[in-house]
Amino acid sequence: MGLIELFILAVGLSMDAFAVSVCKGLATKDVSVKQMCLAGVWFGGFQALMPLIGYFLGSAFAKSIEGCDHWIAFGLLALLGVNMIKEAFSKESDDEVTDSFGVKTMFIMAIATSIDALAVGVTFAFLQVNIIPAVSFIGIITFLLSFVGVKIGNLFGVKYERKAQLAGGIILVLTGIKILLEHLGVL
Repeated sequence: MGLIELFILAVGLSMDAFAVSVCKGLATKDVSVKQMCLAGVWFGGFQALMPLIGYFLGSAFAKSIEGCDHWIAFGLLALLGVNMIKEAFSKESDDEVTDSFGVKTMFIMAIATSIDALAVGVTFAFLQVNIIPAVSFIGIITFLLSFVGVKIGNLFGVKYERKAQLAGGIILVLTGIKILLEHLGVL
């Protein structure tokens, strides 16, 4: 996986965290740099940790499913992407986002926004990705987008939340298709 592909994947994975950060900014009257950093550290940290965990889980059984690993990678990424696209078009509003940046609130939100990254980590094991640089890059991109997302939310509101989810979902689906086509020899 090249740097450009990893960047696109990192942006796609971070869209949930970005959307929640925008909502945090919207719910907070006076946003501080400390709050922006807290969102970045929580979301970026978990977006790096979860694929690392997924990688080690996937590595445990990657050898036994080598023949179909590209189908599993495609399936996981497509499923996650379609789910994000579905959420973007959902009429139901998400859970109420509070202005709290406390440990309990941020921990729950960081877990919720990084579950998809766990599955991507499993995919990384199948693709034999160099995991430390990959998860570091994902964490940094998510930190930056979450940091900026809090400020954007404070300034502009949730106008772009659904568009961010839609873009993230499309990126994940396209990444899955690319992986499948490469392993089938089409690309």
